[in-house]
Amino acid sequence: MNTNWRAVGIGFVVMLVVGAFGLWLPVVGQIGAGLVGGFVAGYLAGGVGNGAWNGLVAGSISGIAVSVLAALLGGLIGLTGGPLGGLLGGAGVFLVGVVITLLFAVDSAIGGAIGGLFNR
Repeated sequence: MNTNWRAVGIGFVVMLVVGAFGLWLPVVGQIGAGLVGGFVAGYLAGGVGNGAWNGLVAGSISGIAVSVLAALLGGLIGLTGGPLGGLLGGAGVFLVGVVITLLFAVDSAIGGAIGGLFNR
């Protein structure tokens, strides 16, 4: 499996754009963003294996980016809640970040495999 960074980058941008519009449908919109972005990355990479891999990488990167934004929000919560707020905010951000990254990566890999299937 080869990483096509152009496909990963384009898939990442597609995930961000679709995810921004998907905020109006909280769960469905984010899962849809991962599927669409993974599909684009997989289609550009070509092949089922390469498509799944490139979709997985694009989804993981977008999950990490969203986790960083969540960490900033958790830091703000920590500032307002004192030491206990900082502890709870940090632990919560870590767990949410892991779940977000896994969610984005798994559905992006599925979308990438389907996209790669269309471009053999």
